[in-house]
Amino acid sequence: MDIEIYYEDTDCGGVVYYANYLKYFERARTHYLRARNIAVTDLLRDGTQFIVTHAEVHYRSPARYGHVLTIETQVTHRSKATLTFSHTIHERTGQQIIVEGSATLAAANLDGKLKRLPKPLLDLPEQPVTASLDSPLHSASRSLARGRGKQSG
Repeated sequence: MDIEIYYEDTDCGGVVYYANYLKYFERARTHYLRARNIAVTDLLRDGTQFIVTHAEVHYRSPARYGHVLTIETQVTHRSKATLTFSHTIHERTGQQIIVEGSATLAAANLDGKLKRLPKPLLDLPEQPVTASLDSPLHSASRSLARGRGKQSG
């Protein structure tokens, strides 16, 4: 998926604030699941939530206001109760790698007790998903953000 960098994403030096990459990873995981017809809201309704048990971020190059970043996401490890998503973020135009990282998520019931992954998550393919700024998923997320008053300034 693509992320356009807005002023609010940057620090006082105009570089993307380091913690924002974890937010971008979260969006990319949601996008990855949605592209496979798995909605996080449906999982929650059925009693499954996710707990991040490990996250890694390797910063390679700075991203700046106005850049468009492409995030590739794939499942790189799976157990009966966990999924590890790996992410590579690169600048869309020049293809320079900005960040690489991963997050391991454990499935839990709504009380926080570990549980097995639901079948649709056990069957996830280990391949990246990418989408452009013009994709229906991106347009929908931009519409939601506008509705919450989160426009760039």
